[in-house]
Amino acid sequence: MSTPFETALTLQDLQHNIGRIQARIDAACERAGRSPQTVRLLPVSKTVDEARLRLAYAAGCRALGENKVQEAHAKWQAMSDLSDLRWCLIGHLQTNKARQVAQFASEFHALDNLRVAEELDRRLQALGRGLDVLVQVNTSGEASKFGLEPAQALDFMRQLPAFSALRVRGLMTLALHSDDEPRVRSCFAMLRGLREQLREAAPQGAEIAELSMGMSGDFEWAIEEGASVVRIGQAIFGARATPDSQYWPAPG
Repeated sequence: MSTPFETALTLQDLQHNIGRIQARIDAACERAGRSPQTVRLLPVSKTVDEARLRLAYAAGCRALGENKVQEAHAKWQAMSDLSDLRWCLIGHLQTNKARQVAQFASEFHALDNLRVAEELDRRLQALGRGLDVLVQVNTSGEASKFGLEPAQALDFMRQLPAFSALRVRGLMTLALHSDDEPRVRSCFAMLRGLREQLREAAPQGAEIAELSMGMSGDFEWAIEEGASVVRIGQAIFGARATPDSQYWPAPG
């Protein structure tokens, strides 16, 4: 997980990196006896400037994941000419940012708060929009991470049908940041097991399909444990100068 990532500056760099990641996705799927069509690559573009994002679009990217609402909203505005480019918010959301998210996001991968759900729903209803959401679960047990405790997920899911603009599609987690493969895999396996429980007991049932889990350092393990969305940033765009703590802030 400590592999250095070189900065991708050209279209050819990005095409090469995306192709290499896709090949690794395909290989992980083969090991797991899965079709590569069951795994979606979500490039994570936090800190990446507009010029390089336009190159990523030219390389075939049609969805980008962002952590911070203000950064994502600014990029959405600047790149509004790319009408088929979708923006996915994957970071923690405060209620005062729900208005902006309702304007531009097509997916939200980090829902873990009913007040946020209520405010998002209100803003979306006013705009006549819907939003695909994934519920974030803290599978590592770390106090530094957002997300519901696994035992809270069913009760949370049972309250979400009240918010009709939110389309619950699945679950998301951040695994333990470690080279310890069994411990990292256990986070992913826990989310997969929780999804199966929720499919039986939650009102959304079979709609709970997506598992958003796995990043640049651990996505192959995540795929082998059932991921349907992998969130890859540095392995595509290169190492970030900004510390991750600024994009995954600890719960306050």
